[in-house]
Amino acid sequence: MHRKSQIRVTDLSRFLIYILAHRPDEFGLVPDSVGFIATKELLRAIHEEPGWGYVREGHIREVLIGKDRAVFAWEEDRIRAAEKRWHLDLQTPSENIPKILFVAIRRKAHVHVMEKGLFSDKLLVLSPDRDMSLRIGRRRDQKPILLEVMTEAAQQQGVAFHAFGDLYLAKEIPAEFISGPPVPEEIREPQPPKIEKTVPQPSIASGGTFVLDVHRDPDLSRRRTGRKPRGWKEDSRKMRRSKG
Repeated sequence: MHRKSQIRVTDLSRFLIYILAHRPDEFGLVPDSVGFIATKELLRAIHEEPGWGYVREGHIREVLIGKDRAVFAWEEDRIRAAEKRWHLDLQTPSENIPKILFVAIRRKAHVHVMEKGLFSDKLLVLSPDRDMSLRIGRRRDQKPILLEVMTEAAQQQGVAFHAFGDLYLAKEIPAEFISGPPVPEEIREPQPPKIEKTVPQPSIASGGTFVLDVHRDPDLSRRRTGRKPRGWKEDSRKMRRSKG
């Protein structure tokens, strides 16, 4: 291996050890229950660091087959350190939490979050630092919406926060404990127009049964008596009776 390439691989290996084994939280990363971090998420975090924008998955593979390969465990699209120095406790809620934590969300989720709250299949990642929250949010949206979470009131209603280094994790946060910029009118979901129910009026043109208003009947005899005029059979019977 070329000396320059070897130095680069060695430096990357040390950097990965620091991230995966010591301080994933410093880079806005939260490993899963067994310590793995998705390779794509790891790369996004690395690219945010000055001087590390060149790193690709191929460079990480070079580390994994190099002299430090025993330090890492790699499975398909995720990686972890063989030995970790960090601790993640999701059973015991943390105390002495900052009164306000920040979280950055995607713009298209703004309306839903303000109405329904925050919840996800994965743990929600919050930070007391605005810039860190925006850094994490930009991995999903270039212009995320920054929200504030009122932790004291949330804890009183049973919301649990778990510290992970400089980050805080939660399973869900109801909308009443979330504060943020108002949703712009142009992206609010339009309300469907109210449809008034109308009772169809009978019509001669439409056929079927209808009610005839006596006062509007063109036959004067029916207007006066409200009775149908006699037909030709009745007139014929009357004439025969008079002749008899």
